Amino acid sequence: MNRWVREIGVGAGLAIVILALLSGFDFSLFLLPLSMLALAGFVIGGRGGLSPRFNVNALGNGDDTKIPTVTFNDIGGQDMAKREFLEALAFLKESDKTSRLGIRPLKGVLLTGPPGTGKTLMAKAAANYTESVFLTASGSQFVQMYAGVGANRVRQIFKQARTTAEREGKSSAIIFIDEIDVLGAKRGKNVSHMEYDQTLNELLTQIDGIRSEHPVQILVVGATNRSDLLDPALLRPGRFDRIVQVDLPDKSGRLRILHIHAANKPLAPEVKLETVAAETSGFSGAHLESLLNEAAIGALRDGRESINQVDLREAIEKVMLGEKSNRSLQKEERERVAFHEVGHAILSESVTPGSVASITIASRNQALGYIRQNPQDDQYLYTKDQLLDSIKICVAGAVSEELIFGQRSTGAVGDIEQATDLAKRMVFAGLSPLGIVSTELPANNLHEAIVEIIADQEANVKALLQDKIEVIRSAAKELLEEESISGDAFRELIENLGNKALS
Repeated sequence: MNRWVREIGVGAGLAIVILALLSGFDFSLFLLPLSMLALAGFVIGGRGGLSPRFNVNALGNGDDTKIPTVTFNDIGGQDMAKREFLEALAFLKESDKTSRLGIRPLKGVLLTGPPGTGKTLMAKAAANYTESVFLTASGSQFVQMYAGVGANRVRQIFKQARTTAEREGKSSAIIFIDEIDVLGAKRGKNVSHMEYDQTLNELLTQIDGIRSEHPVQILVVGATNRSDLLDPALLRPGRFDRIVQVDLPDKSGRLRILHIHAANKPLAPEVKLETVAAETSGFSGAHLESLLNEAAIGALRDGRESINQVDLREAIEKVMLGEKSNRSLQKEERERVAFHEVGHAILSESVTPGSVASITIASRNQALGYIRQNPQDDQYLYTKDQLLDSIKICVAGAVSEELIFGQRSTGAVGDIEQATDLAKRMVFAGLSPLGIVSTELPANNLHEAIVEIIADQEANVKALLQDKIEVIRSAAKELLEEESISGDAFRELIENLGNKALS
């Protein structure tokens, strides 16, 4: 019925306009007011002042198709973060018990950590664990160039959380704001545009308005990679009461994540996920999921029914360095890359015997060649000697080129950046000749300290490689012929050359 009325009304309106035009009526006077009304409708739009482009995903009864069911058991490698988060959810899950103990409901939980560590998954798991309505939006969706729109959207999402929960007969709702650093950045930075500050002010007001006596309890969960950008008012007690650090997983955590993502994949009997977990230090949960997916694609490409260890090894290198490149190097360039990588490998073996897993001159993404090191236990503290050894390995490639070709190349740019970062780390940790320094150390003093540290290590590396020049030549020749050498084959080659030299 409403559709027919609407169509008749539109038709009648068009007929009136046509008759007016035929009668010579001038519509130009109405163009500006009509344009302003159209713009206002486009900006504000929809019911309750929400633009149709501002979409909020909800998880409730009959809406499981939008957001898949996730439980805390599906999240691996975050035991400490899950424990802290579950404590914060107690007032939603056991509201009677917490009220008897006089516990004030937590209003906000901030999940902070590197990308891909499972912050969004944890928010979804929290909604399922507490049987809450789940509304999610990105911080960037709240901020627009038009004054008042962002603040209105903040009010609307809180209103929608309450009305949705009441409609579905639920007593709690979780509002998840991803990239909250966009919405909650420190006030006063956007001097030319106060819309950011107005939106944040409204968010603070809405969080302050959460009351324990309300029939629908609301918990705001924010996620960010840059908690340092957030306004202090947002992080004070009574707003975001708890900050949960969602870090990169350790070795045992990576193994748990691998088992979760390998559950629906056929693995060959010889596959050892423990080895993969050990070789993927620094990988996030998203990296590990991608790794197993790439390994499965490799098996499909080769027409096999299961994933083997070679697929996983290839996938590790692909996730770390990208797809193999089909670029064709000139003969001299290829030789230079081979000597460069052998220099790295010899220093790595000299510093830590058995550390080289493989050496290759097959290009991947921007890397013309690389060495991959054997897994080591996760390490969080480094001594001065360990940092100096790492700098030696970084500069060994360029030094090897210089010994063979008489000059270095631009292929060492990445190595120089890494060595510089390590030297800077030494300076600010008080491990350089400068001793303990302030973070406000003048740039020229910092530069001189970094140059001195790296230059000393280059001299040590040059002396060491000069004594192994024949080993470098022989290993590079082998690498040019085979393109890739395993760590065991490389160590065997070095040992044979050493025995030959002694005989």
